[in-house]
Amino acid sequence: MKIAFYGSSLLSSYWNGAATYYRGILRALAARGHDITFYEPDAFGRQQHRDIDPPDYAKVVVYPATSDGLRGVLALAGAADVVVKANGVGVFDRELLEGILAHAREDALTIFWDVDAAATLDEMRADPAHPVRAALPSLNMVLTYGGGDPVVDAYRAFGAARCVPVYNALDPQTHHPVAPDARFACDLAFLGNRLPDREARVEEFFLRPAAVMTERSFLIGGNGWETKAMPANVRHRGHVFTAEHNAFNCTPRAVLNVARDSMAHVGFSPATRVFEAAGAAACLITDAWEGIELFLTPQREVLVARDGQDVVEHLAALTPERAQAIGEAAIARVRREHTYDLRGAQVDALLRAHADRRVAA
Repeated sequence: MKIAFYGSSLLSSYWNGAATYYRGILRALAARGHDITFYEPDAFGRQQHRDIDPPDYAKVVVYPATSDGLRGVLALAGAADVVVKANGVGVFDRELLEGILAHAREDALTIFWDVDAAATLDEMRADPAHPVRAALPSLNMVLTYGGGDPVVDAYRAFGAARCVPVYNALDPQTHHPVAPDARFACDLAFLGNRLPDREARVEEFFLRPAAVMTERSFLIGGNGWETKAMPANVRHRGHVFTAEHNAFNCTPRAVLNVARDSMAHVGFSPATRVFEAAGAAACLITDAWEGIELFLTPQREVLVARDGQDVVEHLAALTPERAQAIGEAAIARVRREHTYDLRGAQVDALLRAHADRRVAA
Protein backbone atom coordinates (compact mmCIF):
# COMPACT_ATOMS: atom_id res chain seq x y z
CA MET A 1 0.00 0.00 0.00
CA LYS A 2 1.04 3.58 -0.58
CA ILE A 3 1.22 5.38 2.78
CA ALA A 4 1.35 9.17 3.29
CA PHE A 5 2.50 9.90 6.85
CA TYR A 6 2.38 13.46 8.22
CA GLY A 7 4.47 13.66 11.40
CA SER A 8 6.94 15.72 13.40
CA SER A 9 10.23 14.37 12.03
CA LEU A 10 11.74 11.12 10.85
CA LEU A 11 15.18 12.60 10.28
CA SER A 12 15.73 14.28 13.65
CA SER A 13 15.19 13.34 17.28
CA TYR A 14 15.82 16.94 18.38
CA TRP A 15 12.85 17.94 20.59
CA ASN A 16 11.17 14.94 18.98
CA GLY A 17 10.88 11.91 21.23
CA ALA A 18 8.77 10.02 18.69
CA ALA A 19 11.60 9.71 16.14
CA THR A 20 12.75 6.24 17.22
CA TYR A 21 9.15 5.02 17.26
CA TYR A 22 8.46 6.28 13.73
CA ARG A 23 11.72 4.85 12.40
CA GLY A 24 11.20 1.41 13.87
CA ILE A 25 7.61 0.97 12.72
CA LEU A 26 8.03 2.49 9.26
CA ARG A 27 11.13 0.39 8.59
CA ALA A 28 9.13 -2.72 9.51
CA LEU A 29 6.20 -1.68 7.31
CA ALA A 30 8.50 -1.02 4.36
CA ALA A 31 9.95 -4.51 4.79
CA ARG A 32 6.41 -5.82 4.30
CA GLY A 33 6.11 -4.09 0.94
CA HIS A 34 4.53 -0.75 1.82
CA ASP A 35 5.57 2.40 -0.08
CA ILE A 36 5.95 5.17 2.50
CA THR A 37 6.33 8.94 2.18
CA PHE A 38 6.93 10.87 5.39
CA TYR A 39 6.08 14.58 5.37
CA GLU A 40 7.81 16.70 8.02
CA PRO A 41 7.99 20.50 8.44
CA ASP A 42 11.21 22.49 8.61
CA ALA A 43 10.61 23.68 12.18
CA PHE A 44 12.12 23.89 15.68
CA GLY A 45 15.70 23.50 14.42
CA ARG A 46 15.15 19.82 13.70
CA GLN A 47 16.64 19.93 10.20
CA GLN A 48 19.77 21.54 11.63
CA HIS A 49 20.05 18.70 14.16
CA ARG A 50 19.43 15.67 11.94
CA ASP A 51 20.77 12.43 13.36
CA ILE A 52 20.07 10.17 10.37
CA ASP A 53 20.35 10.59 6.62
CA PRO A 54 17.20 10.10 4.55
CA PRO A 55 16.52 6.35 4.91
CA ASP A 56 15.94 3.80 2.20
CA TYR A 57 12.68 2.58 3.77
CA ALA A 58 10.77 5.86 3.30
CA LYS A 59 10.84 8.89 1.07
CA VAL A 60 11.11 11.98 3.29
CA VAL A 61 9.63 15.29 2.12
CA VAL A 62 10.70 18.29 4.20
CA TYR A 63 8.35 21.19 3.59
CA PRO A 64 8.51 24.85 4.64
CA ALA A 65 6.53 25.54 7.80
CA THR A 66 4.33 27.97 5.92
CA SER A 67 0.77 27.98 4.61
CA ASP A 68 2.05 27.44 1.08
CA GLY A 69 4.24 24.56 2.21
CA LEU A 70 1.29 23.00 4.00
CA ARG A 71 -0.97 23.28 0.95
CA GLY A 72 1.69 21.69 -1.23
CA VAL A 73 2.08 18.53 0.84
CA LEU A 74 -1.61 18.12 1.60
CA ALA A 75 -2.35 18.10 -2.12
CA LEU A 76 -0.30 14.89 -2.34
CA ALA A 77 -2.48 13.01 0.15
CA GLY A 78 -4.92 12.04 -2.58
CA ALA A 79 -2.40 9.68 -4.17
CA ALA A 80 -2.13 7.46 -1.06
CA ASP A 81 -4.02 4.33 -0.03
CA VAL A 82 -3.39 5.11 3.64
CA VAL A 83 -3.17 8.65 5.01
CA VAL A 84 -1.80 9.16 8.54
CA LYS A 85 -1.73 12.30 10.65
CA ALA A 86 0.38 11.94 13.79
CA ASN A 87 -0.13 14.29 16.68
CA GLY A 88 2.55 16.63 17.96
CA VAL A 89 3.83 17.92 14.62
CA GLY A 90 4.02 21.29 16.32
CA VAL A 91 2.95 23.47 13.40
CA PHE A 92 -0.40 23.40 11.60
CA ASP A 93 -1.62 20.40 13.61
CA ARG A 94 -5.28 21.36 13.19
CA GLU A 95 -4.87 22.21 9.51
CA LEU A 96 -3.02 18.95 8.84
CA LEU A 97 -5.73 16.86 10.43
CA GLU A 98 -8.53 18.67 8.64
CA GLY A 99 -6.48 18.65 5.44
CA ILE A 100 -5.87 14.93 5.24
CA LEU A 101 -9.59 14.30 5.58
CA ALA A 102 -10.33 16.83 2.85
CA HIS A 103 -7.69 15.54 0.43
CA ALA A 104 -7.70 11.78 0.99
CA ARG A 105 -9.47 9.62 -1.56
CA GLU A 106 -12.86 8.30 -0.54
CA ASP A 107 -11.52 4.74 -0.51
CA ALA A 108 -8.35 5.61 1.43
CA LEU A 109 -7.80 4.52 5.02
CA THR A 110 -7.50 7.61 7.25
CA ILE A 111 -5.67 7.28 10.55
CA PHE A 112 -4.91 9.58 13.47
CA TRP A 113 -1.77 8.23 15.16
CA ASP A 114 -1.55 9.56 18.70
CA VAL A 115 1.88 9.39 20.31
CA ASP A 116 0.65 11.26 23.40
CA ALA A 117 -2.83 9.84 23.90
CA ALA A 118 -3.20 10.63 27.60
CA ALA A 119 -2.54 14.33 26.98
CA THR A 120 -4.75 14.43 23.86
CA LEU A 121 -7.65 12.89 25.77
CA ASP A 122 -7.26 15.43 28.58
CA GLU A 123 -7.40 18.21 25.99
CA MET A 124 -10.52 16.74 24.39
CA ARG A 125 -12.27 16.48 27.75
CA ALA A 126 -11.58 20.17 28.35
CA ASP A 127 -12.49 21.37 24.85
CA PRO A 128 -15.64 20.18 23.03
CA ALA A 129 -14.33 21.88 19.88
CA HIS A 130 -10.94 20.14 19.95
CA PRO A 131 -9.88 19.30 16.36
CA VAL A 132 -9.27 15.62 17.09
CA ARG A 133 -12.65 15.31 18.77
CA ALA A 134 -14.28 16.92 15.73
CA ALA A 135 -12.41 14.68 13.30
CA LEU A 136 -13.07 11.31 14.96
CA PRO A 137 -16.37 10.56 13.15
CA SER A 138 -14.59 10.95 9.81
CA LEU A 139 -11.48 8.91 10.66
CA ASN A 140 -11.32 5.18 10.02
CA MET A 141 -8.97 4.39 12.85
CA VAL A 142 -6.97 5.77 15.79
CA LEU A 143 -3.63 4.18 16.64
CA THR A 144 -1.90 5.11 19.89
CA TYR A 145 1.58 4.54 21.19
CA GLY A 146 0.30 3.35 24.52
CA GLY A 147 -2.47 3.57 27.05
CA GLY A 148 -4.06 0.13 27.00
CA ASP A 149 -7.78 -0.34 27.67
CA PRO A 150 -8.24 3.03 29.44
CA VAL A 151 -7.18 4.92 26.31
CA VAL A 152 -9.09 2.62 23.96
CA ASP A 153 -12.28 3.01 26.02
CA ALA A 154 -11.88 6.79 26.18
CA TYR A 155 -11.35 7.14 22.44
CA ARG A 156 -14.34 4.92 21.71
CA ALA A 157 -16.45 7.05 24.05
CA PHE A 158 -15.44 10.12 22.04
CA GLY A 159 -16.65 8.46 18.85
CA ALA A 160 -13.61 6.70 17.39
CA ALA A 161 -14.67 3.87 15.07
CA ARG A 162 -11.65 1.87 16.19
CA CYS A 163 -8.70 2.48 18.53
CA VAL A 164 -5.70 0.15 18.78
CA PRO A 165 -2.55 0.61 20.90
CA VAL A 166 0.71 0.05 19.04
CA TYR A 167 3.29 0.15 21.78
CA ASN A 168 6.86 1.36 21.68
CA ALA A 169 9.43 -1.35 21.04
CA LEU A 170 13.04 -2.17 20.28
CA ASP A 171 14.80 -1.92 16.93
CA PRO A 172 17.78 -4.29 17.42
CA GLN A 173 19.47 -2.79 14.35
CA THR A 174 19.85 0.59 16.05
CA HIS A 175 19.74 -0.12 19.81
CA HIS A 176 22.02 -2.82 21.16
CA PRO A 177 24.94 -3.32 23.56
CA VAL A 178 28.17 -1.43 22.84
CA ALA A 179 31.39 -0.79 24.72
CA PRO A 180 31.15 1.67 27.64
CA ASP A 181 32.01 5.31 26.94
CA ALA A 182 33.72 7.38 29.64
CA ARG A 183 31.63 10.43 28.70
CA PHE A 184 28.59 8.71 30.19
CA ALA A 185 30.20 7.10 33.23
CA CYS A 186 28.09 7.51 36.38
CA ASP A 187 26.00 5.58 38.89
CA LEU A 188 22.62 6.73 37.52
CA ALA A 189 21.76 8.36 34.19
CA PHE A 190 18.53 9.90 32.96
CA LEU A 191 17.76 10.92 29.36
CA GLY A 192 14.75 13.10 28.54
CA ASN A 193 13.86 16.61 27.52
CA ARG A 194 12.76 19.14 30.13
CA LEU A 195 8.97 19.27 29.83
CA PRO A 196 6.46 20.91 32.18
CA ASP A 197 4.50 17.70 32.78
CA ARG A 198 7.62 15.70 33.68
CA GLU A 199 9.84 18.14 35.56
CA ALA A 200 8.37 17.55 39.03
CA ARG A 201 8.78 13.80 38.58
CA VAL A 202 12.39 14.25 37.48
CA GLU A 203 12.97 16.29 40.63
CA GLU A 204 11.53 13.49 42.77
CA PHE A 205 13.01 10.43 41.07
CA PHE A 206 16.37 11.84 39.92
CA LEU A 207 17.39 15.07 41.63
CA ARG A 208 16.21 14.08 45.10
CA PRO A 209 18.29 10.86 45.09
CA ALA A 210 21.26 12.85 43.76
CA ALA A 211 20.94 15.32 46.64
CA VAL A 212 20.83 12.46 49.17
CA MET A 213 23.56 10.29 47.66
CA THR A 214 26.30 12.89 47.51
CA GLU A 215 28.99 10.22 47.15
CA ARG A 216 27.43 8.90 43.93
CA SER A 217 27.62 10.40 40.42
CA PHE A 218 24.59 11.29 38.28
CA LEU A 219 24.20 12.26 34.62
CA ILE A 220 21.25 13.95 32.88
CA GLY A 221 20.89 14.22 29.12
CA GLY A 222 18.30 16.06 27.06
CA ASN A 223 17.28 19.54 26.00
CA GLY A 224 16.30 22.32 28.38
CA TRP A 225 18.08 21.31 31.60
CA GLU A 226 20.96 23.77 31.28
CA THR A 227 19.10 26.42 33.32
CA LYS A 228 17.91 23.98 36.01
CA ALA A 229 19.63 24.18 39.41
CA MET A 230 21.05 20.75 40.26
CA PRO A 231 23.20 19.13 42.97
CA ALA A 232 26.95 19.31 42.43
CA ASN A 233 27.18 15.58 41.69
CA VAL A 234 24.92 15.87 38.62
CA ARG A 235 26.48 16.42 35.17
CA HIS A 236 24.42 17.74 32.26
CA ARG A 237 25.16 16.50 28.73
CA GLY A 238 22.60 18.47 26.70
CA HIS A 239 21.08 16.85 23.62
CA VAL A 240 22.20 13.24 23.19
CA PHE A 241 21.98 12.13 19.56
CA THR A 242 20.34 8.83 18.72
CA ALA A 243 23.67 7.34 17.64
CA GLU A 244 24.96 7.97 21.19
CA HIS A 245 22.03 6.33 22.99
CA ASN A 246 23.63 2.89 23.14
CA ALA A 247 26.74 4.19 24.89
CA PHE A 248 24.58 6.36 27.15
CA ASN A 249 22.63 3.26 28.20
CA CYS A 250 25.51 0.78 28.39
CA THR A 251 27.92 2.82 30.50
CA PRO A 252 26.19 3.80 33.80
CA ARG A 253 25.52 1.41 36.67
CA ALA A 254 21.79 2.02 36.09
CA VAL A 255 19.55 4.06 33.79
CA LEU A 256 16.38 5.82 34.99
CA ASN A 257 13.05 6.13 33.19
CA VAL A 258 10.65 8.86 34.32
CA ALA A 259 7.21 9.00 32.70
CA ARG A 260 5.39 12.22 31.97
CA ASP A 261 2.52 13.01 34.33
CA SER A 262 -0.23 12.07 31.90
CA MET A 263 1.38 8.79 30.87
CA ALA A 264 2.10 7.79 34.45
CA HIS A 265 -1.53 8.53 35.35
CA VAL A 266 -3.10 6.44 32.58
CA GLY A 267 -0.48 3.66 32.66
CA PHE A 268 0.29 1.08 29.96
CA SER A 269 2.54 3.67 28.28
CA PRO A 270 6.19 2.54 28.17
CA ALA A 271 8.43 5.26 26.76
CA THR A 272 10.78 4.58 23.88
CA ARG A 273 13.64 4.94 26.37
CA VAL A 274 12.44 1.82 28.22
CA PHE A 275 13.05 -0.38 25.19
CA GLU A 276 16.21 1.45 24.14
CA ALA A 277 17.72 0.84 27.57
CA ALA A 278 16.56 -2.78 27.73
CA GLY A 279 17.87 -3.35 24.20
CA ALA A 280 21.29 -2.20 25.33
CA ALA A 281 21.15 -4.63 28.29
CA ALA A 282 21.08 -1.71 30.72
CA CYS A 283 19.86 -2.07 34.28
CA LEU A 284 16.70 0.04 34.19
CA ILE A 285 15.04 1.73 37.14
CA THR A 286 11.59 3.08 36.26
CA ASP A 287 9.02 5.09 38.14
CA ALA A 288 5.94 3.00 38.94
CA TRP A 289 3.03 2.94 36.48
CA GLU A 290 0.23 0.50 35.84
CA GLY A 291 1.00 -2.14 33.24
CA ILE A 292 4.79 -2.31 33.54
CA GLU A 293 4.61 -6.09 34.02
CA LEU A 294 3.18 -6.48 30.49
CA PHE A 295 6.56 -5.39 29.16
CA LEU A 296 9.18 -6.20 31.82
CA THR A 297 8.99 -8.25 35.02
CA PRO A 298 9.66 -6.12 38.13
CA GLN A 299 12.71 -7.09 40.19
CA ARG A 300 13.93 -9.53 37.52
CA GLU A 301 14.00 -7.47 34.31
CA VAL A 302 13.47 -3.96 35.73
CA LEU A 303 13.56 -2.19 39.09
CA VAL A 304 10.42 -0.21 39.95
CA ALA A 305 10.45 2.86 42.20
CA ARG A 306 7.41 4.47 43.83
CA ASP A 307 9.36 7.60 44.80
CA GLY A 308 12.84 9.03 45.12
CA GLN A 309 13.56 7.08 48.28
CA ASP A 310 12.97 3.84 46.39
CA VAL A 311 15.51 4.99 43.80
CA VAL A 312 18.00 5.64 46.61
CA GLU A 313 17.45 2.15 48.03
CA HIS A 314 17.68 0.44 44.65
CA LEU A 315 20.91 2.25 43.82
CA ALA A 316 22.46 1.62 47.25
CA ALA A 317 21.82 -2.13 46.96
CA LEU A 318 22.75 -2.48 43.30
CA THR A 319 25.96 -4.44 42.77
CA PRO A 320 27.58 -4.68 39.34
CA GLU A 321 26.59 -8.35 39.21
CA ARG A 322 22.95 -7.61 40.02
CA ALA A 323 22.84 -4.78 37.46
CA GLN A 324 24.27 -7.09 34.80
CA ALA A 325 21.75 -9.84 35.57
CA ILE A 326 18.80 -7.42 35.29
CA GLY A 327 20.10 -6.03 32.02
CA GLU A 328 20.62 -9.47 30.52
CA ALA A 329 17.12 -10.57 31.50
CA ALA A 330 15.64 -7.37 30.05
CA ILE A 331 17.33 -7.64 26.67
CA ALA A 332 16.23 -11.26 26.30
CA ARG A 333 12.60 -10.28 27.02
CA VAL A 334 12.38 -7.34 24.64
CA ARG A 335 14.15 -9.13 21.80
CA ARG A 336 11.67 -11.97 22.17
CA GLU A 337 8.42 -10.04 22.65
CA HIS A 338 8.83 -6.33 21.97
CA THR A 339 10.54 -5.54 18.66
CA TYR A 340 9.44 -3.12 15.99
CA ASP A 341 9.29 -6.04 13.58
CA LEU A 342 6.45 -7.43 15.71
CA ARG A 343 4.79 -3.99 15.94
CA GLY A 344 5.11 -3.59 12.18
CA ALA A 345 3.43 -6.95 11.67
CA GLN A 346 0.60 -5.76 13.92
CA VAL A 347 0.08 -2.56 11.90
CA ASP A 348 0.40 -4.39 8.59
CA ALA A 349 -2.35 -6.79 9.68
CA LEU A 350 -4.60 -3.85 10.64
CA LEU A 351 -4.09 -2.16 7.25
CA ARG A 352 -4.69 -5.31 5.26
CA ALA A 353 -7.76 -6.29 7.29
CA HIS A 354 -9.28 -2.87 6.63
CA ALA A 355 -8.54 -3.18 2.91
CA ASP A 356 -10.10 -6.65 2.82
CA ARG A 357 -13.27 -5.34 4.50
CA ARG A 358 -13.47 -2.54 1.93
CA VAL A 359 -13.20 -5.04 -0.93
CA ALA A 360 -15.78 -7.33 0.65
CA ALA A 361 -18.21 -4.44 1.06
